[in-house]
Amino acid sequence: MRVAEQGDTAERVPVARAGRGRPRSEAVEQAIIEGVLQLLEDGVPLTELSIERIARTAGVGKATIYRRWDGREALFVDVLRVFEEPDPELPGTSMRDDLVCILESLRRRGLTMRSSALLHNVFAQMKALPKLAEAYQETVVAPRRRRILDVLRQGVADGELRADVDVETANDLFVGPMLLRTILRPGAPLDENLAERIVDTVLGGLRAPK
Repeated sequence: MRVAEQGDTAERVPVARAGRGRPRSEAVEQAIIEGVLQLLEDGVPLTELSIERIARTAGVGKATIYRRWDGREALFVDVLRVFEEPDPELPGTSMRDDLVCILESLRRRGLTMRSSALLHNVFAQMKALPKLAEAYQETVVAPRRRRILDVLRQGVADGELRADVDVETANDLFVGPMLLRTILRPGAPLDENLAERIVDTVLGGLRAPK
């Protein structure tokens, strides 16, 4: 059934009813994202997913998609977010606790990547779409990196890290081992206490002297 929206110029058909309390705009966006997922599950490559094809599958007009996303790349980034948990709220009790919380979320994302052949395939295909890879970096990866840098800078300010610590390098020291196991070594164990072990190992060399 076509999900119609005010302003669509395409032929009108009955509007799919959203669930109770669910805004119609949210139902339309969900239909579009589910349309992309359906095409991916059917084996359609990312490079062949045109806005027109997505609109036809989702049962909306192209204008409806462009009102929400400025192009395929922005839409695909939101599709990728479907597979991920929201970024966790940091406990704020200490720099260590915040870092463990962030790395634990990376560990869980790694487990999701391993268990989802579709997600793994999509990320592999991103190499053929440089604009998508760039959009994902700008809207997903970069904000997460800034979040860790903020935690590390606060750690320096609070005296938890040495004042001479290069926070950019420190960020790589904390995140690098987790990314190594989740991306470059897909068969490496992702133990439940891995985040704590990484943080405590790196902090051993970066803590401010007492």
